[in-house]
Amino acid sequence: DVGCGIGGTSRILAKQFPHAEVIGITLSQDQAKRAQKLAEDQGLNNVRFEVMDALNMTFPDNSFDLVWACESGEHMPDKAAYVNEMSRVLAPGGTLAVATWCQRDTPPEFTQEEKDRLQYLYDEWSHPHFISYEEYQRIMEKTGSLEQVVAENWVEQTLPSWRHSNWVGVFDPWPVIFKFNPIIWYRVIREIVCIERFHRAMRDGLMTYGMIKAVKSKVKTLQYSSANASVGTTSNSNTSNTNNNNNTNARAVEQ
Repeated sequence: DVGCGIGGTSRILAKQFPHAEVIGITLSQDQAKRAQKLAEDQGLNNVRFEVMDALNMTFPDNSFDLVWACESGEHMPDKAAYVNEMSRVLAPGGTLAVATWCQRDTPPEFTQEEKDRLQYLYDEWSHPHFISYEEYQRIMEKTGSLEQVVAENWVEQTLPSWRHSNWVGVFDPWPVIFKFNPIIWYRVIREIVCIERFHRAMRDGLMTYGMIKAVKSKVKTLQYSSANASVGTTSNSNTSNTNNNNNTNARAVEQ
């Protein structure tokens, strides 16, 4: 589970696949500790969490039957390196599934108003940048190792969740109100505004919700050679591990 946060989707995977080993990775030590505690509280013994950079994973090549990334791509500064690294650790025949916030494809080019709206969304939640789900598809097809690539816009299915998040706070505001902390109140108000602006960007077609899936080819390819440096490959140092991973276990990885 690539970009697991406090492990919500990792726990879903662990419950869905009880005979699999599930590993969630995150850059935050605090998130990893919290995720592990929540998994233990739910009696899950087939999931664990590690602190690791999604763009430079320490796992050997061809390690996982499933690589899942839920809403982590928008935080990655190098989308091509992100895809290439997930492809590297995916076993031949395995599935890569990515769910991520995206901006619309170009052309047409963004107007200045659209650029300003996107810049607000970048800045408010510290996103480096978004790309389109179509661009994710193009990146996956360029790896040379991923095939059967399917990319769809799931904005219709996910749009209600944005305002639902705000309504939850309206119906149960007391945890925030009782803190009697104006700084927290200010942050919550900013969060409400940002969520609403995300909702409107999704509604208006400026943003999309990308669902992208691919399968790793069982045919040996050269996608990890230095020739692919232009698309952000970060795994040249890991190619020596390829021959050591013929006995791949049933595993799933999320950061």
